[in-house]
Amino acid sequence: MKKVAYIVESNLGSYILGNMIVPQLEEDRHYVEVVGMFFIHDNVYLLLRGNPLAERLDKLSREKGIYLQACDQCVYMRNIADKLINSARIGCFPDFYRAIIDKVDLIITI
Repeated sequence: MKKVAYIVESNLGSYILGNMIVPQLEEDRHYVEVVGMFFIHDNVYLLLRGNPLAERLDKLSREKGIYLQACDQCVYMRNIADKLINSARIGCFPDFYRAIIDKVDLIITI
């Protein structure tokens, strides 16, 4: 099975994750193994505690070992570093690549 990581960049990130990717992962029908997700720009809000999508991502991270990371600059600029779900890490692109690069076949921007 191919392994992928997602960079969540688009303003449709919430829709794509919440209505397509996350349900497929929850139902074990995504066809590829998701190793990690990196959230940038306003998509870092998708990792806020209490957000239903964030809670689903947190559960998937714990159950399937999906690495979740929020862009450090994006998080600090929005003053939300202490408000993220437990499984979310904060860092920059090199941190994300270091965590996933030897484990994936593809990195996809959504």
